Amino acid sequence: MAYKISDACVKCGSCAEVCPVGAISEGDAQYEINPDACVDCGTCAAQCPVEAISEG
Repeated sequence: MAYKISDACVKCGSCAEVCPVGAISEGDAQYEINPDACVDCGTCAAQCPVEAISEG
């Protein structure tokens, strides 16, 4: 199951920088994870400073 970014996202971009498959992009209100591209590695969740990313 792909990871998801919650409304707690502060749009810092640190998750997108570390995603090994480029599954994260900047959306209007927050960053978004493409569930079809996500490989469930958890790198983004470990990098998020506000813990806005979790398994979906």
